[in-house]
Amino acid sequence: MILETLLQPFQFPFMQNAFWIAVLVAPPTALLSCYLVLKGWALMGDAVSHATLPGVVLAWILNLPLIVGAFVAGMTCALLTGYLAENSRVKQDTVMGVVFSGMFGAGIILFTAIHTNEHLDHVLFGNMLGVGKEDLLTTGLISLLVSAALLLKWKDLLLHAFDPAQATTLGLNTNLLHYGLLISLSLTIVATLSSVGLILAVALLVTPGAIAFLTVRSFGHMLVVSVIVCLFSLLAGAYVSFFLDSAPAPTVVLILTLIFIAAFTRRLLETHRQSRQRTDQNPEDEPQAEGSILP
Repeated sequence: MILETLLQPFQFPFMQNAFWIAVLVAPPTALLSCYLVLKGWALMGDAVSHATLPGVVLAWILNLPLIVGAFVAGMTCALLTGYLAENSRVKQDTVMGVVFSGMFGAGIILFTAIHTNEHLDHVLFGNMLGVGKEDLLTTGLISLLVSAALLLKWKDLLLHAFDPAQATTLGLNTNLLHYGLLISLSLTIVATLSSVGLILAVALLVTPGAIAFLTVRSFGHMLVVSVIVCLFSLLAGAYVSFFLDSAPAPTVVLILTLIFIAAFTRRLLETHRQSRQRTDQNPEDEPQAEGSILP
């Protein structure tokens, strides 16, 4: 009887689709989160995800696929941010705040101005329980493309994240890597459009990488851990939400946050323990700095 209750979510087609979309969304968001964390681009993920809203609304008004509007708006935000940061004295984080808040404000105005029986709330908050075969196909293709690109170029992207000047010296096309990462970010946000929505997508683009950064020292291990954590959170969030009668996307984000708190607490305890051990050692034998990542 207990086993039947535990397996009940797997009996419904809408829950099966939710689990499938979780499996498809996890790899690209988790892999990308590692690069965003290392490059300090966490706000970029937030900016692009929010800035896609006006593109989505305009695409709906023009009767175009929503993912087309989301991708165009996301790329516009990313490219505009890069251009303004390179051609002005304003720092990039400030430019990102101005651009994404402006585009998000325009999107909210368009969103509230539309009077229709079709709700676009899923664009903001996601709808894992309402995904269909078309959503699964689109997300699967984007996931495969972005994940393959990130894994094939992970060493070049890692060097570009740590030292762009050295990457240029070694003959790498840093512009291609830079804009390729932005394109991957925009595509990944499009992939999460039907599952967690625009507002909560930033959690998948930041938290898995942050958790992995606190947990491991090697970047290769960081990629693996981030994917495992993201996949577990998405599947567990969808599963638990069935019994709690809650929305899956916020439940996923809550689980990710709890895992981050646990990883952060573990890191603090390890740091405290190691600092106590070093009091009995030679002060000149300094260990490697905590939280650093090796290629």
